[in-house]
Amino acid sequence: MLLKLFIALVLLMNFLISEELSPAQYTQLVQKGEKIALKLCDKEKLSTIQTKELNATLQQIDAIGPCIALNKPYKKALAYFLLSQNHSHVSHGTHSIEVPQNSKCPVCGMFVSKYPKWSALMEIDGKKLYFDGVKDMMKYYIFDADFPYDRANITTLHVTDFYTLQAINAKEAFYVINSNIYGPMGNELIPFITQQSAQNFMNDHQGKRILKFNEITSKIIMELEE
Repeated sequence: MLLKLFIALVLLMNFLISEELSPAQYTQLVQKGEKIALKLCDKEKLSTIQTKELNATLQQIDAIGPCIALNKPYKKALAYFLLSQNHSHVSHGTHSIEVPQNSKCPVCGMFVSKYPKWSALMEIDGKKLYFDGVKDMMKYYIFDADFPYDRANITTLHVTDFYTLQAINAKEAFYVINSNIYGPMGNELIPFITQQSAQNFMNDHQGKRILKFNEITSKIIMELEE
């Protein structure tokens, strides 16, 4: 009896360990799930799935049947995509930007907590500023006549990876512009942790360019407003 229990526990631990995903693995699953959702599923039925846990999401996919027949790997990828859209904190070894409930974007005045998938963070002299998108953060960073402060005192610049919802260093991210996906403030600089993720997104969503942080200029920001 004890031996059977031990074997069962070992099998359970192996399963749990196998479900721990690296950020790259999680990103790949979400990207694959997005393609499945776009090509094989009914959007209205998908929108009714609002669960916060992987197993519950898989069960809802089976119960609602929003897609044509999917195999297990496809269902799992779709579930991770749906969880990312529902802003669920799936365990994949990353952390997101935690926005205080009443924080307003210093550029447009909108409540940032309403848009966690798009949030960005700048910390200056210990003071944290939250933005409802990279575009507004870059306005605050670039337009020194409108927002006068010492840029040398910036200690943190974080943006949210589109697929993983991970907080990433803004200066190391890759940004897609002029895609068919819009943020709270319209056309956006959409950030990704890897160039490959940015390329995949650009291919799927008609993006025009991939930029690095130091390639974002005032001219590009103004063109995104048009």
